[in-house]
Order: sequence, then structure tokens, then C-alpha cells
Amino acid sequence: MNTPASLPSPDPAALSDGVQQSLAVTRRGCEELIPEADWVRKLQKSEASGQPLRIKLGLDPTAPDIHIGHTVVLNKMRQLQDLGHQVIFLIGDFTSLIGDPSGRNNTRPPLTAEQIKINAETYYKQASLVLDPSKTEIRYNSEWSLPLGSMGMIQLAAKYTVARMMERNDFHQRFTAGTPISVHEFLYPLMQGYDSVALKSDLELGGTDQKFNLLMGRHLQAEYGQEPQCILTMPLLVGLDGVDKMSKSKNNYIGITEDANTMFAKVLSINDDLMWDWYTLLSFRSEADIHAMRQAVREGANPKDAKVALAKEITARFHSLEAANRAEQDFINRSKGGVPDEIPEIGLSLGDDGVTLGIGALLKQSGLAPSTSEANRLIEGGGVRIDGSPVSDKGLRLKAGTYVVQVGKRKFARVTLA
Repeated sequence: MNTPASLPSPDPAALSDGVQQSLAVTRRGCEELIPEADWVRKLQKSEASGQPLRIKLGLDPTAPDIHIGHTVVLNKMRQLQDLGHQVIFLIGDFTSLIGDPSGRNNTRPPLTAEQIKINAETYYKQASLVLDPSKTEIRYNSEWSLPLGSMGMIQLAAKYTVARMMERNDFHQRFTAGTPISVHEFLYPLMQGYDSVALKSDLELGGTDQKFNLLMGRHLQAEYGQEPQCILTMPLLVGLDGVDKMSKSKNNYIGITEDANTMFAKVLSINDDLMWDWYTLLSFRSEADIHAMRQAVREGANPKDAKVALAKEITARFHSLEAANRAEQDFINRSKGGVPDEIPEIGLSLGDDGVTLGIGALLKQSGLAPSTSEANRLIEGGGVRIDGSPVSDKGLRLKAGTYVVQVGKRKFARVTLA
């Protein structure tokens, strides 16, 4: 996409300490800063005038919960917020009705208004675990998109050509493959770009998959006579498997609403190389601290200590330091074959015979396995223990009493049969 031209970069030696610090914070972990020279000038102007820059992040509430992969851009927002700039958390309640085609190889079904409302109710609450809510401007793009009306939509669409829209990779690939592209999908990048016009954004953040949409905002601001925003793209966080981007569909994610013990253990499960990328993208530690830890590991320090520190930081952010400390102790107990201090207490009724309950039914009814067949598979794989002893008999029946049941490394329950 062609974008408004920027001027040559200012001489780094001419930058104040404050601007240099802000630029370093902006660059940390980012994929691209477009154009960097314009961002430097915005920082200089802000420093001289005392006027904070307006920094925008838009998220469509396509699901009720977010995982820590979504917080990569939220972390960057918080870093810029701590520098004194005005961050805008934009909920795309209007654009969700269209459906973002980014990275899609087919038409994405739009959400209903009711689905959007339900999902949006939890989005900002979860984002506030990272952002400072007292300093965050929350907006919904229906505020200006609905009043735009049909005439305004036609005028907006006239500011971009079909040929340039087809330069977008996913549209080009679908067109070449003969895969249908609905006309309404062309409206999505236009409406996202118009958000930047409505909010007079100085900088918009997003994942690398959003680059086309982010540049659209820069283009439309110039069309409407505004100073174009700069673009900051962040890498997509690699998930627990160390291969693919974090995704619920690939089950390689950590949900920010997961319990502290699970969150802590999942962070510890990542490989050592991936840990350093997570530190850069998810930690609020300084780059100097991270570099020192990495150097210590190179010189022989145990990488697990650095990973534990990361797990505690992330768990404390979404729970509390006390919860993170308990999660660490529980993890230590589990690694020694012990039982966590806090596990669910579950009461179950005996089976039809009134005397016993089969192990498969117990696992299913207590929520430790989704089905009896899965329970049997877990038993066959040696993943089930009762009071610390492995279970190998799928036909095992338990009498009335209380049992500590363990499935895998992280699932525990104290089950009472009566």
C-alpha cells in the first residue's frame, strides 16, 4: 500500500534523553515502526508542547476471553501509557458486524449484535489487568460508524481504489484461487482506517497480520487532511508448543482468566529458547535486566530460575503476588510427587449399586475427564493416580470415602463418595 511520504530521520545526536528513552521503549520487541522518522518528530513535538500523543489499539470482540498472546500489544500500550501518553482501547463493536478478513482464505461469518455485546462485556475488564484503567480512554467504533450513514459510507469508499484493495495478500490469493470475496469485506479495512480519522490517532498498534488495515488508517487520515498516524506492529506470540502462534484452536495458549496454578505451570512448560522471546514481549522488566539474566544462563546459571521468575511475573499480573507464590510452592509439591495446598473439593454419589462408583464415571463426574472413554484412555496411558498410587485397572470401583485424585501433572481433586 502506498502511504504518505515521510521526511528524513532526525540526527540521533540531536534527540533529547526523553525522546531517546521513548523511542527505545517503542522499539522494544516491535516488528516494524512505520515511519520511524515521523514517530520521532511526534515525540519531539509532544515533549515540546507537553501534549500527550494519542495511541490507539482496536480489538474486535470475536470471543469472550483473551489469552496472553493478545496481551503483547496491550503490554506495549502500557509501556507507552507509563511514558505519559494517552492510550485508547477501541472495541470494534461495529467492525465485528462486518468480520475481519485478515489472514482468511474464505469469507468470515459476521457476529450477531448479541454475541458482540456479550463478548465486549468482558474485553475491557480483562484488558485492565494490563492497562491502567484510570488513564485509559475506552471507545466503541459504533459511535462514529453508525452516524456515517449510507452517504458517508459511499464517500469513504471513494477514497480508495479496488486495484489497491486487491494488493492485499489475502484478497489477491482468494481472487487468484477463485475463492469468493464478498463486497462487504472491502469495507472492513476502510472502517478500521476511519477509526483513526475519528480518533485523530498519532500511533496505531496491531499484530503483523493487521499491517494492511493499520496503513489504511494512515492513508485515510491524509485524505481527510489530518497528520497521518504512525504504525507499530508487534510479532505474534509463539504458543506453548514452541512452533505455532498462540491460539485456542491449537490448544497452545494460556488464558488470562485461567487459575494461578495452571498459568504458572504452563509458563514453566515452554522451552528455554522461547522463554527469551516471551521475556521481551510479555515482561515489564528492563531490557538490561533481561540481558543480564540471559548472560548468566550462558555462563552456566540454571535457565529454570529465569523461567520461574517469568512465570511468577505473569501469574502475579493476572492474579496477585501471593497467588503466584502459592502457585510456585504447589508446583514444587507436584514435582516432588506431593499434592497442591489448594485443590477442588468434590462430592459425588455412589453408583446404582449404592456401594461403589466406577473410576471412569468418577473422573467424568468430577470434571477430571470430559468423557468415560477419555477417562479410560488416560488410565491406559498411566495418567491417573488415586492417593498417589497409579491406576491401571479401568474396571476399578471405589467404595464410600475420600480420595485425592490426580490426572496428568496439573489436575487434582479431593473427591468424597457417599
